[in-house]
Amino acid sequence: METAGSFNQLIADAIQKYWDYDSMSDYGVSTLQYKDVARIIEKLHILFEHSGVKPGDKVALCGKNQSRWGAAFFAITTYGAVAVPILHEFHPAQIHDIVNHSDAKLLFVEDKIYQNLDADQMPALEGVLSIIDYHLFVSRSEKLVFARENLNRLFGEKFPMNFRKHHIEDYYHDSPDELAIINYTSGSTGNSKGVMIPYRALWSNRQFAYEVIGDIIGPGKNMLSMLPLAHTYGMAYDFIYAFSNGAHIYFLTKLASPTVLLKALADIRPSVIIVVPLIIEKVVRKAVLPKLHDPKVKLLMMTPVIGDRIRKKICDGLTNALGGNFYEVIIGGSALNKEVEDVLHDIGFHYTVGYGATECSPILAYSDWKTFVPGSCGRPAPRMELRINSSDPQHVPGEIMARGMNVMLGYYKNDELTKETLTDGWYHTGDLGVMDAGQNVFIRGRSKNMLLGANGQNVYPEEIEDKLVGLPLVGECVVIQKGEKFYGLVYPDPDKVKELSLSRADLEEIMEQNRKDLNLIIPNYCSLSGIRLMDEEFEKTPKKSIRRFKYMDYPID
Repeated sequence: METAGSFNQLIADAIQKYWDYDSMSDYGVSTLQYKDVARIIEKLHILFEHSGVKPGDKVALCGKNQSRWGAAFFAITTYGAVAVPILHEFHPAQIHDIVNHSDAKLLFVEDKIYQNLDADQMPALEGVLSIIDYHLFVSRSEKLVFARENLNRLFGEKFPMNFRKHHIEDYYHDSPDELAIINYTSGSTGNSKGVMIPYRALWSNRQFAYEVIGDIIGPGKNMLSMLPLAHTYGMAYDFIYAFSNGAHIYFLTKLASPTVLLKALADIRPSVIIVVPLIIEKVVRKAVLPKLHDPKVKLLMMTPVIGDRIRKKICDGLTNALGGNFYEVIIGGSALNKEVEDVLHDIGFHYTVGYGATECSPILAYSDWKTFVPGSCGRPAPRMELRINSSDPQHVPGEIMARGMNVMLGYYKNDELTKETLTDGWYHTGDLGVMDAGQNVFIRGRSKNMLLGANGQNVYPEEIEDKLVGLPLVGECVVIQKGEKFYGLVYPDPDKVKELSLSRADLEEIMEQNRKDLNLIIPNYCSLSGIRLMDEEFEKTPKKSIRRFKYMDYPID
């Protein structure tokens, strides 16, 4: 079996090799070259060393995608500390919980986010630093204060003849099964899932990308980072791979509205585009489907030669709208809408759909657009083995199971869940699928219930339901997704309704107030757009669990 190389050595090699190249840009604001990132890494290493941070200590990061986030992340891993990325859209209470659960020693946080945090709620932290310029918000350590106040002097003393690429020789030498990242798929204390990602998984995912798109995203090529760096999908490919192979990463500094996104794509012209389905579906529904639904176009599409010309024209238009310079669009994170995929395939658009999980940081399956089978999510990635737990894997759906270099170590502080999820090295994905004779994987259902926010955030409905069911008159509830919006289906407590003699109008008014109250305590990206009253109790299994799949297509007026 192939042995994983050193992840940190890849980062060191990239910095030395691409020293004078542009590395990371906050789109429209500023740019760091590789040598600038190297300088920040060295300064943060000095800060860590003099403040008492040791390899294996946890250091948390919370902020939107930006160059300084990236530099701090690499400083953490190349020092041998464990990075704990936290989605910046989490509610303050969730950030507190993750910092505490992860045993983080330091927290790098965006200034605006820190304004809503309470350091007293994170008592084990030794310090909180700005992710923008690394100044101290809070310090409970004299060593940390000294290190930050004297950082420039200490740096100058270490490199009296100026800092050069040959000075990069002491990055932490990682071993394959050593813990590199704790990535939280859940933001609550009651159901925390800190995925423990080893260095081998980071190395393997990077190596996978190099093997499949190494000649496309390389030195001097542009990459637009649209997915959250706090999640493994965006982190692995928009960021880690692109950096390690000399590419120039652009981070959007504004909300990725269609106008902002299309302008950035036109300016940056990325070599590969990595997105979640909702982004490409939105573009297709706005720019392509109206044309295809035109009666005249429909008629002309039936004519062989003219139809082919129309398809090419539409494909060229969509390609140009997305920058016009990409090899392919890689779609992942959830299932692609069938109507949209049929259109993309029919017009000859260069797209592919992959399959991954945080627990595999993230890649499980992928195929190049030229060999991609529509409706599938690719074939098993290098260094990964997939199997279908079914009596007839080609025809009868079964749980998709994975084994290989990308698989996590387990869940932090949760041995019971780790034992349930990892069996003899096999990771139980919780997803149902089949695999054809060519090893193409077709997902048939997602038993884990995870939903996907518009910008790629993982949304776990059980966490929202856990809070919703505690609000007035809520007996049972299920959270569902319609497009980009989330809704709560509620069966009111029948005894309370009878006791208070409430009308339906009364209930609707109470539920609307519940919705407003709930949205104050959950992240904006998973806020509820409405609550619908159910007239009957939810259908349940013998174990009294709600059969939620029965309600996923519930009509919303």
